[in-house]
Amino acid sequence: MDCGLFQGLKELRLRNWARFPVPAPSIQAVLLSHAHIDHSGFLPRLGKEGFTGPIYCTRGTADLLKIMLPDAAHLQEEEAEFANRHHTSKHDPALPLFTADDAARVLRLVRPVGFNGSFSLGAGVTVRFLNSGHIVGAGLIEVRIDARVVVFSGDLGRYGVPIMRDPDPVPAADVLLVESTYGNRLHPADDHHDRLAGAVARAAA
Repeated sequence: MDCGLFQGLKELRLRNWARFPVPAPSIQAVLLSHAHIDHSGFLPRLGKEGFTGPIYCTRGTADLLKIMLPDAAHLQEEEAEFANRHHTSKHDPALPLFTADDAARVLRLVRPVGFNGSFSLGAGVTVRFLNSGHIVGAGLIEVRIDARVVVFSGDLGRYGVPIMRDPDPVPAADVLLVESTYGNRLHPADDHHDRLAGAVARAAA
């Protein structure tokens, strides 16, 4: 479930170069909650390492991946080029984590699915995506394995946000995997209508 890129501090970014915990060719499929790079950005590297299975995501996520993965590859190539030009890397030559060709190859593995429709992932395993309300196409992932249910939250959106649909209720589960980056914070109430009206007024001015 998900295959994101470490971002931010150098010690975090170095993890992208660490040995993958399992052989990439042994992975049979990827279930992708949404297109943000910290959830999807390692997919081109996974393909580069030998993954050839399907990548299941919603149609909205599939559309965003067509933009975001090539852009991430472009940034990787630019960083390597900069390091080689200015000799800022201990590696000679500095190489990108993945290339535009790697991104193009992995995009061919994407299998878009709709919200709320179950599909089979193998004997006794079914998968369903529900709307998580985070960004376009973002989904909660429900996996039924025989009589047991595992739910992965991905990133959860908030209720009452303009444009975005409210998140679907989280289904009952035997195991719940929850993304918790902001789990210890209270988000203040926001007057989205005033902010949206202000943005429209500035754009029209």
